[in-house]
Amino acid sequence: MKRLLLLLPLLLSANEDFISHYEYGEMLYNNPRGVSCAQCHGANGEGKVIVKYREAKETKVIKGSDIRQKSLAQMVHTLNSFHEIMPRYYLTDEEVKTIYDYLQKKNEKYLSASQETADEK
Repeated sequence: MKRLLLLLPLLLSANEDFISHYEYGEMLYNNPRGVSCAQCHGANGEGKVIVKYREAKETKVIKGSDIRQKSLAQMVHTLNSFHEIMPRYYLTDEEVKTIYDYLQKKNEKYLSASQETADEK
């Protein structure tokens, strides 16, 4: 009981949020509704090969797109649209914004370098 009383001030002063906005975005990106965005779009949103197969003696590749430079509006539109390959997640706009914010934060260096390159042109 004494230990509980010692912890009481810490519990009362604790932040209301159980996880941060970034952590929530990471959680949603890695497992939004059972199928991870990272499985197709890569750990950082860079896109990756999903499958390679041969058809009529030709190698075909299905690849997840690079989503690091997509705008929030593009992500909301894409996630609310039908795709032949991408599953429908039924995420709220707030959940999509959380994923978007997570990717923006995770890719700060990449996005900054991309912006600098674009500014030089």
